[in-house]
Amino acid sequence: MFADRAKIIIKSGKGGDGHVSFRREKYVPNGGPDGGDGGKGGDIIFVVDKGMNTLSDYRHRRKFAAENGEEGGKRNCHGKKGADLILKVPEGTIIRDAESDKVIADMSGDNQRQIVLRGGNGGLGNQHYATSTMQAPKYAKPGQEGIEIEVRLELKVIADVGLVGFPNVGKSTFLARVTNAQPKIANYHFTTLNPNLGVVDMEDGGFVIADIPGLIEGASEGVGLGHEFLRHIERTKVMIHMVDAASVEGRDPIEDILAINRELEAYNPKLLEKPQVIAANKIDAIYEGENEIIENLRKTFEPEGIEVYPISAVSGKGVKELLFAVKALLAECPQDTIVFEQEFFPELCQEDEEPYTVVFDEEDEVYVVEGPSIEKMLGYTNIDSEKGFLFFQKFLKQQGILKELEKLGIEEGDTVRMYGLEFDYYK
Repeated sequence: MFADRAKIIIKSGKGGDGHVSFRREKYVPNGGPDGGDGGKGGDIIFVVDKGMNTLSDYRHRRKFAAENGEEGGKRNCHGKKGADLILKVPEGTIIRDAESDKVIADMSGDNQRQIVLRGGNGGLGNQHYATSTMQAPKYAKPGQEGIEIEVRLELKVIADVGLVGFPNVGKSTFLARVTNAQPKIANYHFTTLNPNLGVVDMEDGGFVIADIPGLIEGASEGVGLGHEFLRHIERTKVMIHMVDAASVEGRDPIEDILAINRELEAYNPKLLEKPQVIAANKIDAIYEGENEIIENLRKTFEPEGIEVYPISAVSGKGVKELLFAVKALLAECPQDTIVFEQEFFPELCQEDEEPYTVVFDEEDEVYVVEGPSIEKMLGYTNIDSEKGFLFFQKFLKQQGILKELEKLGIEEGDTVRMYGLEFDYYK
């Protein structure tokens, strides 16, 4: 089975504890504190490996942890940093928080490496706590705990073109003809269980095509292997509907296309916005290459802007015209890979040792909000995007910051400042 989903537990390293020690030298009877700081815990880092195409490495092992930081030592010696743990995944892998189902990272496009969990900071040694009244502090700060969460890895094949159709319409034969892929071909329903990828080479540049396994009605509700396969269509830019124009199995090609489109719409309505073409296959089995089925396909779908191309995947007739039409549609599509925005920030799961502050600066007449969690959030959120800004507003509400501002008497139109950024307050 194609391993395109896995659930694992990941944990970043704990920061090393700060050390308590004092200088003890022969001629220095009352040496001061010299406890070193603890080392930072290791990070959990996900990296794209171009040579991988499944998540099978994560099917039999459940837990992955980075190394803890070492404790600080005597004579101001800093503890060693814990080793990072690098987890390799195929391009197109989405990492979600298992509990909330929100996206932590999408390993696609330019995002080839991402720190998903940061290790805990090392604790400070007792040398940092010496004061004029406390010259021999016996306290050092413990290291910060690492973060442990359960994540879902989900692979969505990155292909320019998705090839869809009911079983036995000739998709695998077509893919074998036009690409370097070598799919297993046999006359059985649901022959293809894995999305087969192949590269179509053309004179002015090629494209990647994915044979999406045969869909059935109810796929969008998870019937059969529906969800497993529908997810792969999400990243494609153009869809080829392949139908059996010779009606070898007595199927109605028009109803087949409508049924698949219903499943696509039920799963994600945006999928129907993608350009589509119809490959009316098996014309080698039709006398003179045209018939009533092809005529009806044209009458039904060409008025909607969906072109019909009669082809034979066996003989190759009409295939070249179909590929040029697909190439033309791709040229009109946005060229960027679809990348899902980050929605979940694991760092905010850590408990902050310092509370946030909300004060009114009378001199500048602005409300000032500061604190470690605020600073982290601003660092991880793209507040220039509408989605990011809404997420940030939700965070302020959940943390009780908006309530604090209201207690101080904030009114609509007043200015709020957070680490150099200023916002107008509106309910």
